[in-house]
Amino acid sequence: MVELPAFCDIHVHFREPGQTWKETIRTGSLAAARGGYTLVCAMPNLDPVPDSPEHLALEQAAIDRDAVIDVLPYCSITVGRKGRELVDFQALKGRCVAFSDDGSGVQDPQMMRKAMQEAARQGVILAAHCEDNTLLHGGYIHEGRYSAAHGHKGICSESEWGQIKRDLELCEETGCRYHVCHISTRESVELIRAAKARGVRVTCETAPHYLVLCEDDLQEDGRFKMNPPLRSADDREALIQGLLDGTIDAIATDHAPHSAEEKSRGLQGSAMGIVGLETAFPVLYTKLVRTGRVSLERLVEALSTAPRRIFGLPEVPEGDRVLVDLEHPFIIDSKRFASMGHATPFDGWEVYGRVLQTRKNGKIVYAE
Repeated sequence: MVELPAFCDIHVHFREPGQTWKETIRTGSLAAARGGYTLVCAMPNLDPVPDSPEHLALEQAAIDRDAVIDVLPYCSITVGRKGRELVDFQALKGRCVAFSDDGSGVQDPQMMRKAMQEAARQGVILAAHCEDNTLLHGGYIHEGRYSAAHGHKGICSESEWGQIKRDLELCEETGCRYHVCHISTRESVELIRAAKARGVRVTCETAPHYLVLCEDDLQEDGRFKMNPPLRSADDREALIQGLLDGTIDAIATDHAPHSAEEKSRGLQGSAMGIVGLETAFPVLYTKLVRTGRVSLERLVEALSTAPRRIFGLPEVPEGDRVLVDLEHPFIIDSKRFASMGHATPFDGWEVYGRVLQTRKNGKIVYAE
């Protein structure tokens, strides 16, 4: 057994308010505690969207009432996440961790420039879901070997890295603090690596599934459908290298629960998104650390200290600790999840790194 600093996830979806049949602040925060997390940042694709103090207050009330760990909300970049009108950054900046239209990229480059100029003025961070809608063409998995062999419509890599390229140029121009969500392609890593070398104020995250799976692992099952999609083996290798050399700052789960019915329609018809809070550490420890690809120290940094540093959050408190069994294997069983979402490609995997206990400010918030 080993005691580690508790984890921080800067990209989760807790669905409240607006979609509480998928997840609630209560069940999402319990799932986080079960995964070893004591701080998470909740994305704004909610109903209503937290695009004003009044709308944000609804989410904050649920957090204050029901969260068993620290949950920090994002606010949206544009009103209603529609990409047409900026939110009032000044009115919201003290109440949220950062601003994101997650789930949809800001399509208009002039709108993104305006957002970055205002973000730089207000000293806030923009966290971008990078996706060029004009390049999607109805795709729903990666455009590659699997889509070609099985007759699926593919999503090209450029739909992600093209918008990252655009945003990095705008970021360099405006001096904005810019964070790229859930990168999945080799080109994304290369662009961000080069931008960091030029001094651009950019950070980024990837998710566990992009580091341990690729299109070759796909099955005809909604458990394997997420956005961005699982890419090629070469993309996965580039992400691992990016994690090792610091191009990728953090690992975030993009925990995205849906109902069983919404995930039951195969690759084509299922909703995009998988759950990840309760599997992240064991999957990454088993596939990356035990195989010698990544050190335990680097993994813990990417899951714990780096996410806090990116958003200027306090260091991990002494009382926030997770106790992990690294020696004994166990089987991932989605039926035992605290989350209301059960769709994971890791169901049935034998892994190491079971979380036995999570403490928040010295108080036990989860115990096996």
